[in-house]
Amino acid sequence: MIEEALIIYWSQTGNTKKVAQAIREGLEEKGIEVELKTPSDGKEVDLFDYDLVAAGTPSYQWRPPEELENYLKEKFSQYSDEGYVKWKAPKVEGRNAIVFCTYSGPHTGKREAIPAVKYVGQFFEHLGFEVLDELYVLSEFHGSKDASTKGRMGDIRGLPDEEDLAEVKQRVQQLIKPKTG
Repeated sequence: MIEEALIIYWSQTGNTKKVAQAIREGLEEKGIEVELKTPSDGKEVDLFDYDLVAAGTPSYQWRPPEELENYLKEKFSQYSDEGYVKWKAPKVEGRNAIVFCTYSGPHTGKREAIPAVKYVGQFFEHLGFEVLDELYVLSEFHGSKDASTKGRMGDIRGLPDEEDLAEVKQRVQQLIKPKTG
């Protein structure tokens, strides 16, 4: 049962932040206490204090941006030193993760985001968290009309829109098992 969640994300243009906020709303509507943090204000957070950690990133050249990647590396090193990283990566009961990624796809679309999500997902799996879902959210490429209109995805200006965010919220809510009394 999930009662407490952390959403840790990095966003330069606001796309990933919008998705993080939609996830928070979805979880809060299910009665879950949620903290929302960026890597810079989440350095002292213990991920194992949460039943669910959602980690969000834009895709920058098929990877998470340096800020999130460095955060994950620092946490991994810390948890490795503390003995949380074990051979065979056994599951830790009650520890779950969701990985989400915003991507623009001026070239190949979602396939550009998959490596970033898999990278972040592996961080959690090595800690024993169960990755419940991977979310890929098509988003506007801010600062370049061409990148937002001439790629394989067509005209993606204004994305993610309210419909996209409602879909994210609903998908996250479907992952949450109802509390039993």
